[in-house]
Amino acid sequence: MDIKPYINRSVILGAIGFAGCLLIATLVFIGWTSPRFSPEVGFAPADLTMIPAPTRTPDVTPVPTTDPNLVTPTLAPNTFGIGAYVQISGTEGEGLRIRSAPGLNGDTVFFGGESEVFIVRDGSQVADGYTWWYLVAPYDETRAGWAAADFLVVVPSP
Repeated sequence: MDIKPYINRSVILGAIGFAGCLLIATLVFIGWTSPRFSPEVGFAPADLTMIPAPTRTPDVTPVPTTDPNLVTPTLAPNTFGIGAYVQISGTEGEGLRIRSAPGLNGDTVFFGGESEVFIVRDGSQVADGYTWWYLVAPYDETRAGWAAADFLVVVPSP
């Protein structure tokens, strides 16, 4: 079959015109020709929290203090205590409820994600069959609350 008689200037211009009409109809249908924001709403920026990536602290040789009575407490490895870094673990990806008070009746302040790291700032308190520690995120002081020790593991400090 020879298609040469069907390809001429009129057919090509008609196809281009038809494609243009379809493009304009599509733009009108999805709303690209109307303003995106109404004057009542104004500009609405998105909220974005940038969390800096952890960095390795260079190894530094400690300088002995001149006061022999000044003792800095250090925690044994894998020991819970104030100043320890802990990581949420064992929640099977569900996350951990961080509460406003120790115990299961405390309001949930936020959910800590699996593997999220916190610093222990207070505790321990026993309530509702769990040992509770007050945690604070090292990157955001507002992410703070009480968590059950059953879902925390001690990790080395960065």
